[in-house]
Amino acid sequence: MLSPEICARALGARDARFDGVFFVGITTTRVYCRPVCPARVAYPDHRRFFESAAAAEHAGYRPCLRCRPELAPGRALIEAVPRLARAAVFQIGGGALNNRSVDELARELNVSERHLRRALEREIGVSPLELAQTCRLLLAKRLLADTRLPVTRIAYASGFQSVRRFNTVFKERYRMCPSALRKKERAGAANDLPPATRNDLVRLTLGYRAPIAWDVLLDQLRREIIPGVELVAGRRYARTVRVDGKSGVVFVDDMRAIGAASAKPQLNVHVSASLLPALMPLLARLRQLFDLDAEPSVIGAHLEQGGLGAIVRRNPGMRLLGALDGFEVALRLMLRDGTRSASAAHNRSRRITAALGNRLDTGVAGLAYLAPHHDCVAAADPSRLVAAGVPRRRAEGIVAVARAVAEGAVKLEPGSDVAPTRRALMEIGGIGDRLATMIVMRALYWPDAFPASDRRLQRAAGTLGERALRARAERWRPWRAYAALHLSLD
Repeated sequence: MLSPEICARALGARDARFDGVFFVGITTTRVYCRPVCPARVAYPDHRRFFESAAAAEHAGYRPCLRCRPELAPGRALIEAVPRLARAAVFQIGGGALNNRSVDELARELNVSERHLRRALEREIGVSPLELAQTCRLLLAKRLLADTRLPVTRIAYASGFQSVRRFNTVFKERYRMCPSALRKKERAGAANDLPPATRNDLVRLTLGYRAPIAWDVLLDQLRREIIPGVELVAGRRYARTVRVDGKSGVVFVDDMRAIGAASAKPQLNVHVSASLLPALMPLLARLRQLFDLDAEPSVIGAHLEQGGLGAIVRRNPGMRLLGALDGFEVALRLMLRDGTRSASAAHNRSRRITAALGNRLDTGVAGLAYLAPHHDCVAAADPSRLVAAGVPRRRAEGIVAVARAVAEGAVKLEPGSDVAPTRRALMEIGGIGDRLATMIVMRALYWPDAFPASDRRLQRAAGTLGERALRARAERWRPWRAYAALHLSLD
């Protein structure tokens, strides 16, 4: 947690770089705000600072209706709580306690329920159930304010098990009825989306800390696209999605990137109504995919001090491409690795998707399949991948990774141990240091991953050999993955 003096200075300047890093509670109104709230700044003796929305609500504060704390960017992973609490926070934010107990989550994380409670209360000041309650309420508040969905659907989409319980908790915590947030007309689906899906879409927003190198993100997505599963049309990204057994399509664009200079720093997200029951984990994964919790000004300043000033200034707001699904990103990286051209990689991905992916009727040209699931690939014989154009050794490696994920031997999700996961991947035939590091960086959302054995990075950094590059990269920690991205584009 930042000191009260630093928080006060950031609040006085309404510095957007601190948006989501802390929240301020006003003791006279019992409302908590983001540091960028347009409301008049309260007197110093009427303020309390909190490092999370959950901590503020635990202290009895309710969210501001003007700045809307539920839209604040999350905290960067590298400044988050230690590994256990970080993994628990990520899973709870994705709805892990919506239909499970704390004990079940603790067993999944290989700790006792008491130890998990103690870790969260020590690191963020609230219990697992209190954190889950805050996540549900903030998502419900967002849906009430931004969509036309019926209250009943909002209650269940937010993780509540009954409408009565939702109404009771909402009134207790926020001192108002849910319907009080539904007075204004909400925007519907964008008119430039495919007509077949337009009326079936729910529009939401995901905030980030400006700037964001949106075009660079789209270029990365375009290079490794899975035909039939994803497409990049203009400055919009679209794809099919399967989360917790629910399937549909997602469209994402950045209003600033398409010419709306006065737009807020947020992505527009249009989601199929069929995905509403899995909305919490879906939004968490989209934040990870686009690295929306990063603090680009802090990371950029650090890398500039490490001697990368010129290349950092060429691409401000760089983000690490993450993953919607850990196995999916492992599959796409393994299919691309060693191919001579992007078109060859796309053709290989298209054939694998047609062979092992499930068809999905989306009504959108170019989106007809779900990405192959690890269970399906694990059950396949490597010869099926070979028939689709994958070299035998690489096909065997892909099936081995799928089986390791299906059996739980390898967990490709944020919060998993980085070093053991990387070692486990390298023990699989055909996965070397560079490829294993890239998979860990993307799937585990790890910002300090650094493939020092990559000869292109060695040349871009002007170093001779892996050892020299590792020594130089010490100055870029704990954001070496961002340094690698900058160097790869230089």
